[in-house]
Amino acid sequence: MRRRSLLTGALAAPFAAAAATGCSSKGGSSRTSGGRTTISYGMWDTLQVAGTEKIIKAFEAEHPGISVQIQLTPFPSYWTTLKTAMRGGSAPDVFWMNAVNLQMYAEGGALRPLDPFIERDGFDMAVHPEELLRMYSYKGTRFAMPKDFDTIGLWYNKELFDKAGIKYPDDSWTWDTVRDAAAELTDPRAGVHGIAAEMSRQYTYYNTIAQAGGYVIRDGRSGFADERTIEGLRFWTDLIDKGHSPSQSAMTDTRGRQLYLSEKVAMNYDLSAMASQMYAAPAIKDHGGVAVLPEGRRRGTVIHGLASAISSKSEHPEAAWKFAKFMGSRKAALIQASEGVTISSYAGTQDAWVKSMPEFGLGVFIDMLDYAVPYPASRRTTVWENLQPQLLGGPFTGKGGIESASRTLARQMDLALEQEK
Repeated sequence: MRRRSLLTGALAAPFAAAAATGCSSKGGSSRTSGGRTTISYGMWDTLQVAGTEKIIKAFEAEHPGISVQIQLTPFPSYWTTLKTAMRGGSAPDVFWMNAVNLQMYAEGGALRPLDPFIERDGFDMAVHPEELLRMYSYKGTRFAMPKDFDTIGLWYNKELFDKAGIKYPDDSWTWDTVRDAAAELTDPRAGVHGIAAEMSRQYTYYNTIAQAGGYVIRDGRSGFADERTIEGLRFWTDLIDKGHSPSQSAMTDTRGRQLYLSEKVAMNYDLSAMASQMYAAPAIKDHGGVAVLPEGRRRGTVIHGLASAISSKSEHPEAAWKFAKFMGSRKAALIQASEGVTISSYAGTQDAWVKSMPEFGLGVFIDMLDYAVPYPASRRTTVWENLQPQLLGGPFTGKGGIESASRTLARQMDLALEQEK
């Protein structure tokens, strides 16, 4: 019991000061000058800066009394920097939030609840996917405004498929089809594998768990001991054991995405948000394609997305809300979608993103919304997610034993989840 209390206290500590002082704090990065309020917007992706600047320009045209400044922090240091800023009172007024961290930040009092603003202004949140609304709510309260979403697709290299005489993937593909194709596409002499079974990116195997009918976390318990979950993991480790995918050790320095971009793997599960990076690679733009994920026991893909949260220490919560609301509006969504970086979550605006890269047939990412499941998260997601590479690493390097490794992970994950209570 004492260990659990100490762990909870240590994790919540970075936000304690923010929760205690609320918006009356004199910290923060917003200011007022000459009757114009300046607020800051924290984000990490350089690819989205240009589109965000266009959105900010449109926002400032509608709100001449408010200016917005971007605070760009690379992702590897984003969360550490944000926690430090929360303690020091210099956090951005509005900042990017993901599902992995939402519950921890909300519980720690670092985020301003959005419900009072939403209800006062009558903002229709139903314009965003229901899965995202659940993802960015905690204990029945909404804490972040969705701006985009991503699903996972099966990216493939048409040239390598043509060379092997294999029909391109489509919605008729199953796990068996993928296994057979991966075997035929693997060419050791050319240094080409059929597919990249990458453990270091959890969304790769979270999708197969969903397709198997298993689960990662449910009702505060791990699903890694569930036979269907193990079946989903075995889908990947079998590909590695047969040599149709590089092992995890072979992908330590060169990720599956890089192998796909360099045409060393013929297929790769990857995010819709990576489409612009694929488009920037001449060879992939010329003969790359994407299909819905293959069917296992059922159809399945994981949905995630980013949202705009308001710091509980912002000195200008009204200005911050106006900007967060604008980020979740149709106007901002259309600007974002036309930039081709990510799929806007506002209903009816996704077509602009699909048309921005017509060579790929990106509509499949929208089609998969019908059976998408939310990215798994809890109050301390990173604690148990960090267990996965430690315990599943052996089987993903071609050493077998995925069944026992998964059950061991379940036991340790359950302990971590119990410590959250």
